Amino acid sequence: MFLNSIKTGTVKGLETTWMLGKVIIPVYLIVTVLEHTPVIDWISNVFAPFMTFFNLPGEAAIILVLGNVLNLYAAIGAITAISLTAMEVTIIAIMLSFSHSLIVETAVTKKMGISVKKVLFVRLGLAIIFGIVIGQLGGIIW
Repeated sequence: MFLNSIKTGTVKGLETTWMLGKVIIPVYLIVTVLEHTPVIDWISNVFAPFMTFFNLPGEAAIILVLGNVLNLYAAIGAITAISLTAMEVTIIAIMLSFSHSLIVETAVTKKMGISVKKVLFVRLGLAIIFGIVIGQLGGIIW
């Protein structure tokens, strides 16, 4: 029975690793390649004024978009490809804890009969509010 549990756990672990790797690795590679082109600089410059509210660099917009539109694993792949401080990663993690996977999860809540506008307002509102609060506190503390 013990060996069967080890075998089952190993198989499930490898399946999970494969599933996550299929998202994280391509996103990591794409963002890494984009860092060596003008694209990342352009995105950074466009979003830098908005990202200052959260005490984040402009590049963090890519991570937030991936986390909100795709999923947290895509955001993790982007985080690993962009150099961020521990505080910046913490701010992003807090924001995405409220607003990750918006398309899929909003579709699910719509099927449950919950207002899409209310769901988006609450999730995005909380992400923005906590991003600003933690970002500003982090700027003072760090």
